[in-house]
Amino acid sequence: MRLDAGRAVPLHTLNALPDEVFRVPTVSLLLFVLASAPANTAPADPKAAITAVLDDWHQAAAAADEARYFGHFTDDAVYLGTDATERWTRDEFRAWAKPYFSKGEAWNFKATSRHIFFSKDGAVAWFDEALDTPNLGPSRGSGVLVKDAGTWKIAQYNLSIPIPNDVLPEVKRRIERHLVRSQKPPKSTTGRPPAKVPAPQTPPIKEWAPAQAN
Repeated sequence: MRLDAGRAVPLHTLNALPDEVFRVPTVSLLLFVLASAPANTAPADPKAAITAVLDDWHQAAAAADEARYFGHFTDDAVYLGTDATERWTRDEFRAWAKPYFSKGEAWNFKATSRHIFFSKDGAVAWFDEALDTPNLGPSRGSGVLVKDAGTWKIAQYNLSIPIPNDVLPEVKRRIERHLVRSQKPPKSTTGRPPAKVPAPQTPPIKEWAPAQAN
């Protein structure tokens, strides 16, 4: 005797049974095995998650997708550009960049290398990356990401242009000259040019004459 689908089936009659009789327990057994197998709880590679966020962020700029690009920032994110005056909050940066996105011509940065690190609790990540850019040349980006409701968000990004040491003295001189030229002369407190200081009065010189003899 053999139990088949809950029924006792004589062994000599098995060959005469239709295929459906055997198919039901086979499917049931497969479902049982799948249900009892342990779930794959291994976490995804956190570096791969950071890489995916940063790559998509750069691709969003290249595609001039404003919502997608700024959606990768935290609400209090800070963006540091290459100019000393370029320290923007997320909203300030978005206002500055909006004309570029509106024209469909943002920027196209591609990371050629990247180093990623994590805090001990895995909630904060920081990185640095080498960039290939058509307008700035070889550049560097670095920043911080934090987990926001399970999603990695950019909290800070710092864009810079590495300067070779051999040309640094000349670059330094040019920056200093630029800063001197950009400085405005101080304004007078009265709004009028200062009055001329009168020249000191020189006492008249008496002509010398020889004394007359008596």
